[in-house]
Amino acid sequence: MKTVVIGGTGLVGSEVVKLLGQGHDVITVGRTSGDMQADIEDKASVEALFDKIGAVDAIISVAGDGVFGGFDEEGDHAYERALQSKVMGQVNLTRVGHKYLNKGGSITLTSGAVAQHPMPNTAAIAIATAGVDAFVRTVALELDDDKRINSVSLSLVKESAKKFGMDSTHCVPAAKVAEYYRDVLGSSESGQVVLVQN
Repeated sequence: MKTVVIGGTGLVGSEVVKLLGQGHDVITVGRTSGDMQADIEDKASVEALFDKIGAVDAIISVAGDGVFGGFDEEGDHAYERALQSKVMGQVNLTRVGHKYLNKGGSITLTSGAVAQHPMPNTAAIAIATAGVDAFVRTVALELDDDKRINSVSLSLVKESAKKFGMDSTHCVPAAKVAEYYRDVLGSSESGQVVLVQN
């Protein structure tokens, strides 16, 4: 199965690549590294990427930036970053990428648990992740040729929590998170938001 992993050089993305590499022809895409490079915030860059890659069986996005901070403390940049990167970046991937999906192909995006389980200092991220989930549920109603779209809803992974000096007790390790992407890819469901749980 020819699978493109956007953000495949990051913490979670590299674990997804490692796991899927056992049975898939994986193409790793990063902003500045990987097998190929693309800026998902730039639709033209995404179009150029898929023009080079051609037809694929699956697209997995483990990409999109966000900024933690109080809703009234963060400047406009925090909201703009989340909306441009997390939302529009993945919208660009979907709008362009679905045209290159083979019949029965799959798109898996990444959202976030704060859309369902609010917590302080995540207002900008919550807007973006909720937007991704709503987009997935809606687009699933319109895709043809048995193509599917779903999202994996992440919380802070264990390795990141430790890096930031936060309590990682209830966080899921990146390698375990990767299994959710594999399972969503192998599912026949579409329009699903799959919450990563400890």
